[in-house]
Amino acid sequence: MGSTCTNHNGFYVGIMVIGLVVVSTMVGSCEGNFNQEFDLTWGGNRAKIFGGGQLLSLSLDRVSGSGFQSKREYLFGRIDMQLKLVAGNSAGTVTAYYLSSQGPTHDEIDFEFLGNLSGDPYTLHTNIFTQGKGDREQQFHLWFDPTKNFHTYSVIWKPQHIIFLVDNIPIRVFKNAESMGVPFPKKQPMRIYSSLWNADDWATRGGLVKTDWAKAPFTAYYRNFRATQLSSASLRPNTRSSEWETSDIDAIGRRRLRWVQKYFMIYNYCNDFKRFPQGLPAECRSRF
Repeated sequence: MGSTCTNHNGFYVGIMVIGLVVVSTMVGSCEGNFNQEFDLTWGGNRAKIFGGGQLLSLSLDRVSGSGFQSKREYLFGRIDMQLKLVAGNSAGTVTAYYLSSQGPTHDEIDFEFLGNLSGDPYTLHTNIFTQGKGDREQQFHLWFDPTKNFHTYSVIWKPQHIIFLVDNIPIRVFKNAESMGVPFPKKQPMRIYSSLWNADDWATRGGLVKTDWAKAPFTAYYRNFRATQLSSASLRPNTRSSEWETSDIDAIGRRRLRWVQKYFMIYNYCNDFKRFPQGLPAECRSRF
């Protein structure tokens, strides 16, 4: 069984994989246990923890989906989770994995996996809410089949920026643009949530393809949760903006980010001039 541990302020920390993202500012290491770190919140026995707390599954059938949430809240750090998504015909289903605070002015950092017909790619939908306002969607197709094996989906959350990663490859950077009047999530602690639910009114081809309940139950699997605290030095804004903008991503990572956005991004709100006829949002002028 994996062990858990805390540092002096109680933030659970996790082992990091050194790769395309520079993690020299991370501190501490240990692996989370689902029994100790999460509560199964809805769906009855459709949500299960097994393997001594090392594996979790969510299922969806015609009656209900299911979900879980973290026992603790987080304010800055890196969150890693490995997921294996619903296989086969997953049209109409959504597997959501996100961080969120509560209330009408909540902050939120979203991964949502929109199912599709067998053989078609999943759509990875990302979004960021600040002070209750979202509408910052970027969508991607993945360069692998996310139903065959487990893959790691991560968020690095700092006062300076938010970075989305897939298998340690950065796919999106949302920078702090408070200097331009754009709120940034840095005051509200967030819990980790995940759910598997039916959204066939919009999830697949805008709702044209409905859920095939003959294929139910639909099941997604989770393992190797890690939450890593950042060092205090990494949370201080650097006076040289060019450094804090890229401090978590090395040169290879920046090239991979451009590769993902060139070949696998299928929607970017910052390029949607029809949606914003009065002008793109201010943060779109401050992109990575």
